[in-house]
Amino acid sequence: MADLNYHHLLYFRAVAHAGNLTRAAEGLNLSQSALSVQIRQLEHRIGHVLFERRGRQLFLTEAGRIALDHADTIFATGEELLETLKDAGTARRAIRIGALATLSRNFQLEFLRPLLGRTDVDMILRSGSTSALLGALEALNLDIVLLNQAPMADAITPFVAQHVYQQRVSLVGRPAFGTKTASLVELLGRHPVILPTAESSVRSQFEALVDRLGVRPQIAAEVDDMAMMRLLAREGVGLAVLPPIVVKGELEMGSLVAFDALPGMIESFYAVTVKRRFPNPLITPLLDPARLLGGGSNETP
Repeated sequence: MADLNYHHLLYFRAVAHAGNLTRAAEGLNLSQSALSVQIRQLEHRIGHVLFERRGRQLFLTEAGRIALDHADTIFATGEELLETLKDAGTARRAIRIGALATLSRNFQLEFLRPLLGRTDVDMILRSGSTSALLGALEALNLDIVLLNQAPMADAITPFVAQHVYQQRVSLVGRPAFGTKTASLVELLGRHPVILPTAESSVRSQFEALVDRLGVRPQIAAEVDDMAMMRLLAREGVGLAVLPPIVVKGELEMGSLVAFDALPGMIESFYAVTVKRRFPNPLITPLLDPARLLGGGSNETP
């Protein structure tokens, strides 16, 4: 609409997120009566009631939910434009990267390698849960997020998940645990295992594998952090079920050995972005298909 008053839309958005006229008015430094007038004017302009009152709370109508989706998109785009132009022409440019707190640090380092050492780049690294990271990505507070599972996307939140790397999962442990020629059944029957927690796709793959093999391994530990799995394997607690990239340094030094690649088991890594009108140009070298750890589908040597 050419004559839509965006101040009205801004006030509506504040009330919708606050769910309460009093809190929204305080945040906007307006009186409640003045704010009510602004909302009514917007409702009159678009021809729909946007809120229904239940007690002291305001709830969005169906038209209100549609209006809020558009309002969030409009103002997020404006914030994105300001953030993008703020960095334009400066000597250094920032990129904000989020990673699942339990994700392999070795994988993260390899993914970020194109930007390491660049004097014109400020890398801001954050870690957290999947929901927190995706929320920050949707709010444009992050440019890219690294996960081990692709998120769900819909028409309102169009996440773009690029499969950047996958690696077969192995049994990893101290050399004294056996020889590389030992069979998988022998290894699982002889030694306890260090497993990711039940929420992990690797854990569900492992449970299906041992069921097919008819083996019931002893569980030494269930861990939701790959770095801790690596430390437990180094301490000799058991055989860790993880991708070799997690223990790349230990494998090279010989302090740990990858005894067996578990058949059919894959750990995948994804780089997630959202569709933006002004994408951060520093994302391009990170997602270059020619350098994504062997094109995103090979194993680490």
